[in-house]
Formats: sequence, structure tokens, C-alpha cells
Amino acid sequence: MEKTELPNGKLIYVLAILSCTLFCFGGITILFALSSYLLARKSEKIYEQNPSAYSNIKKIKKGKIIAIIGLILNLIIVGITIWTLATIGWDAWSDEFIRRWNEGLQNNSR
Repeated sequence: MEKTELPNGKLIYVLAILSCTLFCFGGITILFALSSYLLARKSEKIYEQNPSAYSNIKKIKKGKIIAIIGLILNLIIVGITIWTLATIGWDAWSDEFIRRWNEGLQNNSR
């Protein structure tokens, strides 16, 4: 019997890697991590029904692990953001951001 690949193997891997590499963009890539994790779970359930028919379960499991790491990284960033805004407030944070932005502009114009 010829073995086929589980569905969404490449998509799981790509979304998981994107969630790990782009986590610094404010946690928006948590959607990549969640979708990758859910797709991997779905593929694992398909594999459990007929293990001898599929060949790429290792790739699915690696993608699932990377998705979990991306999920953790994104949750840490969201937690840090919430903690920062809760302790210093939005106004103080935005004032400091604007001050540093202006300093950068002045330093680059010299």
C-alpha cells in the first residue's frame, strides 16, 4: 500500500515558523500559532484512524511543537504588554515613545 502525506503538513510548518519568528509584533501572530496547533491536532487524529496510510507524521509533530513554542512566546509578549500598560499607563508609555522617536529623528538629521 502506498503511503500518502497527511493534509496541511506544509501549512502547519509555515504557520508555526511564522508564529515563532514574528512574535515580537505585539502578539498578533498568536493566530498563526493557534491555527497551526489546531491543524496539527486535526492531522494527528486523521493519522490515528489509519497509521499505515500516512508518512509525514513526524513533520506534523514537529510543527505542533513549534506551534506550542510560538504560542508561549506570543503569550509572553501579550503578558508583558498588558503588564507594562497596567503599571505605567498608556499616556506615560506614549509620551516616552514620542520623546524617543523625536530624539532619533534629531540624531539622524545631524
